[in-house]
Amino acid sequence: MKRPIGVFDSGVGGLTVAHELMRQLPNEELIYVGDTLRCPYGSRPKHEVKKFTNELVEFLLDKDVKMIVIACNTATAFTLEELKERLDIPIIGVIQPGARAAIKNTKNKQIGIIGTEGTINSQAYPDALQQINQELNVTSLSCPMFVPMVEKGITDGEQAQLVVEETLGPLRNTKNIDTLVLGCTHYPLLENVIQDVMGKKVKIISSGEETARETSTMLDIENLLFTGSRTPNHTFYTTGDLEVFQTISNSIFKKTIKDLRNVTIEKVTL
Repeated sequence: MKRPIGVFDSGVGGLTVAHELMRQLPNEELIYVGDTLRCPYGSRPKHEVKKFTNELVEFLLDKDVKMIVIACNTATAFTLEELKERLDIPIIGVIQPGARAAIKNTKNKQIGIIGTEGTINSQAYPDALQQINQELNVTSLSCPMFVPMVEKGITDGEQAQLVVEETLGPLRNTKNIDTLVLGCTHYPLLENVIQDVMGKKVKIISSGEETARETSTMLDIENLLFTGSRTPNHTFYTTGDLEVFQTISNSIFKKTIKDLRNVTIEKVTL
């Protein structure tokens, strides 16, 4: 099945998921769209997130994708179940994979969740975790400063350290947490700073790896997995500043996009 996999996010954070998909599924082609112009979604009302999400989905459907990955926790929380009922292609989000990864890693059943206001207020992560294991103790914290900071390319240094330390203060005082879920795909870009602030004893969970595994499994079940050999051509779209998008992409892929000969970045208007 040669058709591409569609991936979308409110901005650049979903590229962390796209990167993991490219690593685990090297023969699959991706079309990624990041709505950087209207990012962040986490502080927006539910009806607005739904509207923007539907526009991104329609954009990907016009590209004839065979499956969609919602690489945005807020959009997953607000729209996944509705989209599952409406679409005739497989669609997955990042919350269930992230929850499963946290359960695999926690030793004392004390799990922390950090995310946008929308994701945290939706209770999507505690619900997903406790559906699997009701004995889990979940502490949630919204981090509204993180996404705007990442979208500006501030992912390390003194400013990032100060913002992360101040924001995560309430969780640092909850010393029994042994596992922390990065409940936003932007947050892996701050992972080193977050780990430093939380300490080495806390296991940091990013949903990208588990989401890629679930994507592979679903493609196989639906007989949509590409089993041939090829060098796929990926296309990344942004609705915002192309130069900023490219700079952050470079930091995620640890090389310039120009060196990734099979990746094209374009600006798009939805």
